[in-house]
Amino acid sequence: MSRRASILPGEAAFADFKRQCLATENWQNKYDKSDMQVWVEVQPANKGNNEPKIHKIKCKMTIKDVSAATMYDVIHDGQYRKRWDPTMLESFDIARLSDNADVGYYSWLCPKPIKNRDVVTLRSWQATDDEYTIINFSVKHPKHPPHSHLVRAISILTGYFIKSTGPKSCTFIYLSQADPKGSLPKWVVNKASHVLAPRVMKSVHKAGQNYLEWKRQNSPNQKPWLYPEQSTLPMMDPTELSIQRADSLENLDESSKLDAQDGEDSS
Repeated sequence: MSRRASILPGEAAFADFKRQCLATENWQNKYDKSDMQVWVEVQPANKGNNEPKIHKIKCKMTIKDVSAATMYDVIHDGQYRKRWDPTMLESFDIARLSDNADVGYYSWLCPKPIKNRDVVTLRSWQATDDEYTIINFSVKHPKHPPHSHLVRAISILTGYFIKSTGPKSCTFIYLSQADPKGSLPKWVVNKASHVLAPRVMKSVHKAGQNYLEWKRQNSPNQKPWLYPEQSTLPMMDPTELSIQRADSLENLDESSKLDAQDGEDSS
């Protein structure tokens, strides 16, 4: 098997991601309110090793006023994201890898005193008549090494599964297994599932409600994620990329900065 075949996700990867999005076993509900639920994966019993357990979170929204196709466009449209994503510092596409895969950069704000994070990810997508899937994972790009002022996080597997339930309704699921690097205490993880994830999902929903009007005034026919021939990105050979492993990056210890907040935020 060539490296090209091994790094670009195939049908099995998309099928497994969908299975995880729809699974109910081994997921603990952390939030259930107003057509939105958030779950955290229940970790298996420790097998005696000292490897860190990587947090996996899943968020589901029942959307009654925006179509699945529109929500899919919202997630893809990098120009529009600058308008609705409140945590984004910088985001740009780097290169095309195939008609349904690219590599890109994203950095985001973290709650103080945690350092801001960034990722370089390979993103791939699929669309059928009523289902839309986007998945990404971290890769090493030779021209985009870690920055000294940011912590390079790791997306092990992150993505979206959007299922149409009607002409203007859908089920929208976000799933992420990521290593933020650093030594983050329990209250930070809890805040991510209880507070930050629902807040971001509400922002995505609102972005979906406003997208069609915005798109009508901003290159309405330009959708390279649907029409690859429209892409102006340079082509890149996937063999120039490799999967980014967490253990190859510096693990900044931020716990000392956070100890003072641990008690008041852990409830």
